[in-house]
This record gives sequence, C-alpha cells and structure tokens, in this order.
Amino acid sequence: MSGGAARRYVAAALGRARARGPPPLWEPPPARQLRALGTGGTAALPLLLPPRRHLSSRNRPEGKVLETVGVFEAPKQHGKYETGQLFLHSVFGYRGIVLFPWQARLYDRDVASPVTEKSENVAGHGSKEVKGKTHTYYQVLIDARDCPHISQRSQTEAVTFLANHDDSRALYAIPGLDYVSHEDILPYSSTDQVPIQHELFERFLMYDQTKVPPFVARDTLCAWQEKNHPWLELSDVHRETTENIRVTVIPFYMGMREAQNSHVYWWRYCIRLENLDSEVVQLRERHWRIFSLSGTLETVRGRGVVGREPVLSKEQPAFQYSSHVSLQASSGHMWGTFRFERPDGSHFDVRIPPFSLESNKDEKTPPSGLHW
Repeated sequence: MSGGAARRYVAAALGRARARGPPPLWEPPPARQLRALGTGGTAALPLLLPPRRHLSSRNRPEGKVLETVGVFEAPKQHGKYETGQLFLHSVFGYRGIVLFPWQARLYDRDVASPVTEKSENVAGHGSKEVKGKTHTYYQVLIDARDCPHISQRSQTEAVTFLANHDDSRALYAIPGLDYVSHEDILPYSSTDQVPIQHELFERFLMYDQTKVPPFVARDTLCAWQEKNHPWLELSDVHRETTENIRVTVIPFYMGMREAQNSHVYWWRYCIRLENLDSEVVQLRERHWRIFSLSGTLETVRGRGVVGREPVLSKEQPAFQYSSHVSLQASSGHMWGTFRFERPDGSHFDVRIPPFSLESNKDEKTPPSGLHW
C-alpha cells in the first residue's frame, strides 16, 4: 500500500465515533490503515487510535473482526471535495461518498457581527444581528451497511419529497441520502471499485482508475441533480449555542399542493443537536412558534422530538432528525426552544435559532415527486 507523508491513517471500530470535528492529525509511526470493524462486512464507526497503539482482542467487541476499508487522507483546509470522494462522517461515523457540493449561507448566532458591516439578516431573538457567511455542504450517499448503527442518532431517511399524487400530505424518502458540512468530512481512498453499498451508487457513479478520486458522475446523476435542484437545494443554515448545546437548523422548501381550494406550502427542516460539554443531558420537551405570512402565529409544545428523548453524552454527543411544516402562505418564520434535563433533575432551555420559510417564487408548476 502506497502513501505519502501527507496521508494519515486511522482505525475504525463499531459503535464509537469522534465527538466533534476532524481529529488532530499526526505523523504515522509507521503507516496505518483505515479499518472497519464488523462481521461479514457490517458497518464501521470511527475510533481514532493514538500513535503506536496496537490492536488486541481487548479493544474489539466480542465476535468482531477488523476489516480494511482504505487509507485516510488529510482533510482539505481549502477548496472543495470532488464528486466521488469517499469519507467517514466525523460525528456520526458512517462511510459515505460525495455526490456534489452545495454553497449555503451560514448564519451563526455565536459569531458577533460588526455593527458597521452590511449584513443579511433573519428574524432573531431580540435585536441581535447575524451576518450570513458562505459555507460548503455536500449531497452524499450513506453506506447501507452503516445505517443500522447510526439510526438511533441520525435519521437515514431524512431527505423527503412530496409524493406524486393528489394527497397533499403524502411524503416519501430516499434512504441513505444526506447533507454533510465540509468540516465533517474525513476523506479516505480505497482500491475497491464498489466501496459504498447503496442502491444508487452504480446508477450515479462509475469507476475510472485514471481519475482522482476514481469515481466519476454518470449522466444520470447530472440529470437527477438538474431536475430536482429546487427540492434538493440547501441554501440557508442557522446555528446557535446555549449552555454548551449547539443547535443547527437547515430548512428546505418542498413545494406546493392544492387542498380544499387552497394552496398548502411544505417545508422540511433538519435539526442537529450537539453537546459541546462533558455533562450528560437529555432532551425532554420542544416548544415551537410558527408564524405564517397569512398573519397566524401557532404554538406547538410536546415531549421530545420525532418520538424520542435523546441523551447527549461525551460518547454520543449528537442527535440529528428531520421534520416537516406546512403553511397556507408562501412564507413564514419558525423559532423556539428545547428543554433539557441534567442528571440532578434540573432543567434548562436551549434556543432554536430563528429561520425563514421561503418558497420558490419562480416556481411555475408544483413538483410531482422525485424526478429521474
């Protein structure tokens, strides 16, 4: 196995993932392989081993064996990853492959904006000004072998579309499709011509050993991206931290349907909760405020999210889910709080950054499901 001084190597073990962000890089003492832990090729989640540490049976779950996945490459500090780049997700640990990038506007409420600067503003708590900054995300495929091992922390059917019939509330999903931030990509290379197991892998990509990375887009991927661009596009990302719990929200416009002689506009929103501290906390309640351009203000309270009350710990610091909202107006706003519980029984509220619900104003016809 070849590799230059710039390459770094890691080992992966089932059930553990790096807490936050790319790991610190080190010079390999000798070269290390990127390995996946599983039986019969089952999923692998990354466990970063310190230099010179040797694997032994003590380090492996009983009955599991390490299998080589590929060679870890240095994460890109500048520029974008290309179509076909293999990676491990730095937070959720799954294997994936990049389909294409999105350029989003990141509104980070933890970063103060100079008053003198012109900035793009969104509705907020109080009068705090937030400046949008360009940030790269990627549309990716998740390896199907990894889905069972991340389903308790990240929905693997989070990208949904309006169904292709008259029921205005019918939705369907493409399993194993995700959006990943640039800093969550841990790139690696592999000599396997089909390194990712997903039903769309060979439909969207083909192997070309003359290219780097050696997986290039087929015409079907380009056509799919072009036809579904309005319903896939990621444009705005909103982020805010309260008491070391970071909330990231990404809204997506899904389209409009007619129901009972009125127009119903649909959005999905993806939310990631991250515990930046070592204290264990559990999400108990949600409190939403939903404002519609039609003039209505709705309050929604409930236990947990999507039927769960996730625990955020040092070992498993993140939880990600998607949900939906519909309005009888072409735009609106959402904001609110999540209530968390500490081990001593005390509670605290975490702010959900406010975000806009905007429809595609140049939409001539409503979408009719996912186009191929």
